Amino acid sequence: MAITPDTIRAFTPAGRLRASINTGNAVLAARDGASAKGVSVDLATEFARRLGVPLELKVVDTAARSVALVMNGEADIGFFAIDPKRAEQIAFTGPYVLIEGAYAVKSDSPLQANEEVDRPGHRVVVGQGSAYDLHLTRELKAATIVRAASTPAVVDCFMQEGADVAAGVKQQLEADMKRTPGLRLLPGRFMVIRQAMGCRRSRGVAAASELAAFVEEMRASGFVEQALARHGIEGAAVA
Repeated sequence: MAITPDTIRAFTPAGRLRASINTGNAVLAARDGASAKGVSVDLATEFARRLGVPLELKVVDTAARSVALVMNGEADIGFFAIDPKRAEQIAFTGPYVLIEGAYAVKSDSPLQANEEVDRPGHRVVVGQGSAYDLHLTRELKAATIVRAASTPAVVDCFMQEGADVAAGVKQQLEADMKRTPGLRLLPGRFMVIRQAMGCRRSRGVAAASELAAFVEEMRASGFVEQALARHGIEGAAVA
């Protein structure tokens, strides 16, 4: 079904589709010179093609900045983890990718299980404004949260602070462990991060429904799976 002119205008008040791209999550996107590449870029490109408008990428390095661009109207769509706090103003699609949130500790840490993390005196480093920051802020009752500037900065902050636990996207932690010897992951995961597209609720119900239908088609058609393979992303499951 053709996208209505009113829906196109709802997505493109600037005459083009402005997509907020977060390169702080390596599963979604990575820097590519002055721009970016990855599954979120591929989805933004295809959605702009469907709308019949030019695409402008707004490339940032943290989830918090990506959310802010959409919230303040500087971007029309974004790629975020679904979270109830964000959902107060952002209309999320269904998830297209599922990512594990994991804990990393030093090799000689006495911690052996995720359930042991939330204890008095433990300090847990997270990326400020990330989905797992929001989640752990709600869930951790005894441990203290220390916020790093971004997801890629978590392990460095963890080492510098002498903290007890580094929390983050499993793939990012695994990449950081290759350059930082003496770390190990705790078994399992502390959350499943559901990555979705989203736009401000103020863009209207029709726009939110169109975006949701687009993501469902991209997931069901194999577009997302092919994009993950094309960009060499491992360990992330198609929702």
